[in-house]
Amino acid sequence: MRRDPRAVARAAGLAVLPLGLMVLAVMLWPGWNIPLGIYVDGAIQGLLLGLIALGFVIVYRANRIINFAAADLGAAPAGLAFLLWASVGWNIYLSIVIGVGSAIVLGVLVEFLFLRVFFKAPRLIMTVATIGVTDLLIALGLFLPAWLGQPDNDHYPPFFHATFTVSGAVFDGNDVLVLIVVPLVLLGLASFFRFSTTGIALKASAENADRASLLGVPVRRLQSVVWGLAALLAFIAMFLRIGVVGLGIGEALDPAVLLMALGAAVIARMERMPTAVLAAVGLSIVEKAAVYHYPSIAFGTAIPAAIVLVALVLQRTPTIDRLSSAATSTWQATREIKAIPAELRDIRAVRVARLVLAGLGVLVLVLIPFVLSTVHVKLVGTIGIFAIIALSLVVLTGWAGQVSLGQMAFVGVAGAVAGTLATRWHWDIGLILIAAGATGAVATVLVGLSTVRARGLAFAVATLAFSLLTSSYLLNLGYSPLRSWVPDGSTPVPRTHVLGIISVDSERAFYVLIVVVFALCLWMVRGLRSSRIGRVLIGVRDNERAAQAYAVGTRSTLVMAYAVSGFLAGIAGALLVLQQHALDADNFDPVAGLRVFAMVVVGGLGSVGGAVVGAIFVKGIEYFLVQPEWAFLSTGAGLLLVLMILPGGIGAALGDARDGVLRWYARRNKIRVPSLLADTRVVEPPPAADLVGALAQGATEVETFAEVRE
Repeated sequence: MRRDPRAVARAAGLAVLPLGLMVLAVMLWPGWNIPLGIYVDGAIQGLLLGLIALGFVIVYRANRIINFAAADLGAAPAGLAFLLWASVGWNIYLSIVIGVGSAIVLGVLVEFLFLRVFFKAPRLIMTVATIGVTDLLIALGLFLPAWLGQPDNDHYPPFFHATFTVSGAVFDGNDVLVLIVVPLVLLGLASFFRFSTTGIALKASAENADRASLLGVPVRRLQSVVWGLAALLAFIAMFLRIGVVGLGIGEALDPAVLLMALGAAVIARMERMPTAVLAAVGLSIVEKAAVYHYPSIAFGTAIPAAIVLVALVLQRTPTIDRLSSAATSTWQATREIKAIPAELRDIRAVRVARLVLAGLGVLVLVLIPFVLSTVHVKLVGTIGIFAIIALSLVVLTGWAGQVSLGQMAFVGVAGAVAGTLATRWHWDIGLILIAAGATGAVATVLVGLSTVRARGLAFAVATLAFSLLTSSYLLNLGYSPLRSWVPDGSTPVPRTHVLGIISVDSERAFYVLIVVVFALCLWMVRGLRSSRIGRVLIGVRDNERAAQAYAVGTRSTLVMAYAVSGFLAGIAGALLVLQQHALDADNFDPVAGLRVFAMVVVGGLGSVGGAVVGAIFVKGIEYFLVQPEWAFLSTGAGLLLVLMILPGGIGAALGDARDGVLRWYARRNKIRVPSLLADTRVVEPPPAADLVGALAQGATEVETFAEVRE
């Protein structure tokens, strides 16, 4: 079928537009005199980012998830291929063939072993599963040098001798190889989707998987092709990147690489592949120009992150059709723990059991500072702080349906304000907590309002970009425009008094403060859920159109969720900085945000108690496993194991166990509880006057049936 030339020209113009705007901004920005060689260098590395961005787009179109393992699917096989040549001494071409094969096999295995289990699960659970896969792949990459040996260099030599110079920048054969291989890969990918039967089937299943399945398309089998293809693209990008910038031996992949590739995919609305590649080239050119112009590499990560935020602000989803609504609703599907049924709530045995369990919990909290050492008391206090962060995510993601992948950025901004108030003006801790909560609320509302029009994944990516911007720039003492509000680290952040008289200098006293603040936050969150505002949040999350039909202001509801969640995150940030006596920007980077989000999903997004259990699970692993490779391995394996066995999270499993006990008690005492027991319908006996007539009618029906049978 022949395409309209005007439509083709319009599509080409939209694809080139992001790249053109970013290049034009670099050329016209005041004071920036960037040589042409920097543009070429940025274009070369941008092409590699574009392949990773294509991996994001392909997986999203097929599964409606963000694949956070998009880069690491290729990083581990690329590291394997390089180490087979550099450490073991194999032929480099044989090593490349093994790397390509291992990448494809790895992609297929990831889909078959981990993601096919969640094919019918909420997309949110499947997305978190990719975070667990990422941790496993990072651990694999960190183990490879120990298994195969440390190499003598971190580059492989050029495959052919070719050099050229642009404005003083020298480019060798590896750079030329990128300029040759990547366009060929893009051409082959376009031909695959346009002319091959498998490519056409993939496009059909991406448009509507259910309809494609009804037409005989093997949707599940095609998922293996999707993940194998994404892994192959990632391998090509990461292996070529080793020749250009080198291999970070013993290090995890820079989160800025992941964010820039994801940002390019989001600029392309996770749909337009040419736009994703060209946007990645533009972001890379901006990054190289910023690093060239400014004295710190922090600007090279902050400016692209800011561009991604601006692109999200400018995007807009004009309508919500049936298919897009169905896609986003799977992101918002969470499971809440139901309250104890009214039929059992007032029974004495149930009330006594609840009081006993609550008493045991209080007793454990009281005994902790007297039984455990100071180090372990501080660990329990840290778990309490992260439990407050988990509560903020329960409100924002579990109840309001807004996925926040950079929640730690709001914690860090509020923590910086709290540290400054304590260090310079010696405010009372109560006032510090209130000010930090207000700071977190304002920051969350500002980021949230900027993405209200875009909907879908906009807030998730915006928080991730804001997390990178915060950790690399806003909390950078040397270059941050807010450095007057960031503790300089010259003196420890002091713990001032509570109410002017109560000292919390010791770890045990500060632990008591954390427990009290957590109890107040828990009371506030439970009160919010049982109020009209909480019910409106759930209604907007489940069906935004129906809520609007009942004159519910969805935008004001989201603002309320942003404010409450940010306030809780701000309080947690103040407690964390006061507990640690310092502000470490590395604690608030995108990796930390993803880890916290995974923590809450493990505990249960719809469960307040599950959030606490998730904090205990993740922070406990981080404490006992200090080595990074073992920490990544245990966290990733534990996350995937919990999601496979307990898809609703640990909190939902505990809720099921409680319901099982209540169900047993109801059956034993013959208490009819419809919400727990699948009771048969109870038919009221007929009145005595109609009993004889009913029996006579039944006898007549039996006789008629016997005659028909004869």
